[in-house]
Amino acid sequence: MSDQPTRPSGETRDAEREEADRKAGADREATDEEAARADSRPLDPEVADHEREMAERGADQKGEGRLP
Repeated sequence: MSDQPTRPSGETRDAEREEADRKAGADREATDEEAARADSRPLDPEVADHEREMAERGADQKGEGRLP
């Protein structure tokens, strides 16, 4: 590997820009079988409580990093 800096091509810059502008999310919807398997799994009460607590903390967040 070279210690010299490289210059990305215009094609590379365009691809990076396109990727940066892309919204985050799943690449596809869950299949019926995947959704059924997910729904059939029991919820862990500790995980549900933790998620609820984190949602409340996020809603009450103050200071730097807070979204308007």
